[in-house]
Amino acid sequence: MPVSPPAPPTPARRSEGLVAGRLGAAEFARNFADAHPPLTAGQAAVESERCLYCHDAPCTIACPTGIDVPGFIARIAQGNLRGAAKLIQQANPLGGMCARVCPTEELCEQACVRNTHEDKPVEIGALQRHATDALFAAGGAPLFTRAPATGRRVAVVGAGPAGLACAHGLSRRGHDVVVFEARAKGGGLNEYGIAAYKTTDNFAQRELQWLLSLGGIELRCGQQLGRDITLDALRRDFDAVFLGLGLAGVNALGIAEPDSPALRAAVDFIAELRQAADVSRLPVGRDVVVIGGGMTAVDAAVQCKLLGATTATIVYRRGPESMAASAHEQAWAQRNGVTIRHWAAPAEVLSRDGRVSGVRFADTTVADGRLVELASGFTLPADMVLRAIGQTYVAAPAGSEIALEGGRIRTDDQGRTSVAGVWAGGDCRFGGRDLTVEAVQDGKLAAASIHEALGRR
Repeated sequence: MPVSPPAPPTPARRSEGLVAGRLGAAEFARNFADAHPPLTAGQAAVESERCLYCHDAPCTIACPTGIDVPGFIARIAQGNLRGAAKLIQQANPLGGMCARVCPTEELCEQACVRNTHEDKPVEIGALQRHATDALFAAGGAPLFTRAPATGRRVAVVGAGPAGLACAHGLSRRGHDVVVFEARAKGGGLNEYGIAAYKTTDNFAQRELQWLLSLGGIELRCGQQLGRDITLDALRRDFDAVFLGLGLAGVNALGIAEPDSPALRAAVDFIAELRQAADVSRLPVGRDVVVIGGGMTAVDAAVQCKLLGATTATIVYRRGPESMAASAHEQAWAQRNGVTIRHWAAPAEVLSRDGRVSGVRFADTTVADGRLVELASGFTLPADMVLRAIGQTYVAAPAGSEIALEGGRIRTDDQGRTSVAGVWAGGDCRFGGRDLTVEAVQDGKLAAASIHEALGRR
C-alpha cells in the first residue's frame, strides 16, 4: 500500500533551533499513523492463497525462531486465525511485534520460493501480523497454560525481547520467574527503541500484558543491576539467572562534542519520542544531521522529518552496501525525504553562541584495506545532530566474573555464560545480529537450557 510522504513544514514555522509544534495537528496525526496498515480480511485471504506450502519450507528455515510459516498461513486460508496465532506464538511469544519490525525482506520473505517464479514473495510479515492482531482483538481463553509448579525460581534481568521470551518459556515449564527491569516499563527496545510509526496504539505494552497473563511471571520495574540488585545476590536467592541486559553504552563521535541539548544520542531521542504523550510537544531542529548507518539512524532521521524538520541527512563513513540498515530501510528513509550521504566521517561539530550550527565532514576512502580520511570534505548546516554510531555493552553492573568476547558476553550455543548458573542472551551476547527476533530465540534457547539444568539438580 503506498505511503504518503511526510507533510512539509509551512514556511512560517521554519525557525532555526530546537522547536516544538513545527506542523499542524492534522499533519502530526497523519505522519505518526501506522506506516504499514494491516491487511484486511479479504487481502489476507488472497495473500494466504499465494503460499505454495513447501515441504522443508525455506521461509521457516530462514526464520531465527523457526515459525512454521506454511502451517500458520494454511490456517489463515482456512479462516482459523486463532490456530494460526498459536502456531506463531509457540515458536515466537513476541510474534506480534516481530511481524511489525523484523527485516522480513532479508529473512523469511527473501527465502520465499515465489521469488524464483515472480517478483513478489508472499507477504509473510503482514500475514503474521494479521493472525496475531486478531488474537489480541478477540481475547478469549489463553493460548497456553503452565506446567505443574516445580518450586524453582529464576531471575531474569532485563524485560526486553530476550528476557521476556526466556521468562515465558520458563513459566510454561512450571518455574516461577521474577523479571527485573531498570526502566519504568517493560518491553526493552520494543517499548523504547523502535520508531513510533512502526508500533502504534501502545502495542508493545499490549503484547507484554498478554505475555504476563500466562502467570508465574512477576515484573519489577525500576530495578537496575549494579544499583538496586547485584548478580551475587541473585545467584544466592534464585536457582538460575538470565541476563538480557541489552546495550546500555552509546558510542561517542571520537571528536570534540559541544555541550548542547541539540547534540544527543539518537537512541535517547527515539525513546523520548516513543514515551511522548503528544509528539507535537517534542522539539526538533530545522536542519538535522544523523551520523551513523544502522536502523537507529534511519528511525531517527525519518521521525525528524515526520516532526517537521526541513532537512534530515544521514551521513555514513562507508558505502551503502556496508550500512547496517537494509536496502529496504534505506529506500524507506529516502521516500520520506531523508538524504543519505556516504563516504564521510565527522571532523568537527560547529557551534555559534553556544548553539550547534553545523558539522564539518572529511571525505573517506579505503586504502590498503583500511578506512582513511582525506583532506577534502564538506560542511552541512545543522541545528540538531544525532549520534547513531552504535551501542556498547556495559560490563560493570554484571561484574568482572562474566567472560567477554568482542566486548559482549561470551556464551555457548545454549546461552550459558562462564559463570555457573548464569545464562545470557539478546544484544548483550556476542555473536548476534542485534535483531528482535534473534533476541527472542536467545531467550527461548536459554529457557530450555535452564529447565534442563534445573531438572538435573
